[in-house]
Amino acid sequence: MSVLSRIQWRTRMPLAILLAAFLSLVFPAMAFANVGLTQISSDPFTAATCTASNTTNHHTEVEPDSFSNGSTIVAAFQVGRIYDGGACAIGFATSTNNGASWTNGLLPGVTKYYSGGAYDRATDAAVAYDARFNAWLISSLVLSESGGPHGVAVLTSRSTDGGLTWGTPVVTENTSSSPDKNWIVCDNTATSPFYGNCYTEWDDNGAGNVLQMSTSTDGGVTWGAVKTNGQGVIGGQPVVRPDGTVIVPTDNANETAVGAFNSTNGGSTWSTITTIATISHHTEAGSLRSGALPTAEIDGAGTVYVVWSDCRFRRSCKANDLVISHSLNSTGTSWSSVSRIPIDATTSGIDHFIPGLAVNKSTSGSSAQLGVTYYYYPVSACGTSCVLDVGFISSTNGGSTWSAATPLAGPFNVGWTATTSQGRMVGDYISTSYGSDNLAHAVFMTATAPTSGTTCSAVPDNCNEPADSPASGLAVSGGSASSAGDPVLFGGNGGGTANSLWNVVDNNGSKHRD
Repeated sequence: MSVLSRIQWRTRMPLAILLAAFLSLVFPAMAFANVGLTQISSDPFTAATCTASNTTNHHTEVEPDSFSNGSTIVAAFQVGRIYDGGACAIGFATSTNNGASWTNGLLPGVTKYYSGGAYDRATDAAVAYDARFNAWLISSLVLSESGGPHGVAVLTSRSTDGGLTWGTPVVTENTSSSPDKNWIVCDNTATSPFYGNCYTEWDDNGAGNVLQMSTSTDGGVTWGAVKTNGQGVIGGQPVVRPDGTVIVPTDNANETAVGAFNSTNGGSTWSTITTIATISHHTEAGSLRSGALPTAEIDGAGTVYVVWSDCRFRRSCKANDLVISHSLNSTGTSWSSVSRIPIDATTSGIDHFIPGLAVNKSTSGSSAQLGVTYYYYPVSACGTSCVLDVGFISSTNGGSTWSAATPLAGPFNVGWTATTSQGRMVGDYISTSYGSDNLAHAVFMTATAPTSGTTCSAVPDNCNEPADSPASGLAVSGGSASSAGDPVLFGGNGGGTANSLWNVVDNNGSKHRD
């Protein structure tokens, strides 16, 4: 019997928590969180008010996105995650004072469980702000349960009072056979020829994950005809340069490559995809729902940064680092080589995943401030005893060097998070945004022990997985940590040519993330 096993036998302490305590001694930099957290929202439903399926996880919130404008930060997320797809509603939390306090609620008119919605479930919330029309927008994907849960439409909810109240959503599109993984952005540069345009991206999983784009020119009230480049994608995150060029980093539908495409004419047409890199990805332990979807942001001069989880710098692909690349030209058709964000040594065994990138838009170039929030396992080979932690790392020179990592939350047992058909879930993505205080404000999910049983959903309404944010913003600090010269130790699983990586036929029906 191992030492840990003897201690567990004597104390009756759950092995996951015992392991976390042990690791906090072995890896003090990865110990318990050293920042205070504010709970910004929680799931108000119960099995009686949103049954949805035999396995609906109350009280859970998952998969946040956020966006900031001035001192206002708006976050949105799934509320009441359902095992086989979607959630009972989309929630929001808004701060008008750089995260000092929050107002929260549910978006009206989205699902049948709240305020007259017509749809069975909702998922994939993404937030944008339109400066020209002073409108906050939340894009969400809605699902039907008929014939099995599947996407049926992309909606846009609007707020014209600073994100505090929201109107009945408008339909962005409802013609795709099964839309998935939508995202939204607006052109907020007053000198841009397309100032005020907003762009929504999604893929049609029912048609080979083919790219779909729609443009609004009136603050999200109406949306134009669907455009496509005919290629297969998932997880695209559009950003807009000051000159109005839209660049959309995305994975291919098999999640084996990351690339980017663009529009230089206000969304009238969209280019073919340039491959940034193939992806090498370690499957995390603990039945965690995760992947290598990109997180993308842009600096004040228009350089685009993309971060994803990747194991190429780890021997035998035994754990994931977070890696980064940035655009080298104005159209996103040339990119820097992939480098590792040096959170810890490549021999640490620590596994990093689900990043949320922020770039301070008041900075640029060699002075660009970057902040990345992420989840990690202190040990990648944790089997059934996995505990999740949340960390933050920053750069003040465009990612050339990095600060020491800051632990934000955890550890908590992965079994305390929502259970889904694709694994235990905190989100396919999380989010970080800079406020007018020049601090990074992260939004992510944590979990505490169920109110009964040992795992979330063991009995109805027994979960505790709310949305949290650090009580004060995270200061971006310089540092000397560098990954320059780190060798690639794993050859990757992307393979193939650039054309086949993005071919709809080759990707047909491969991935969905609703």
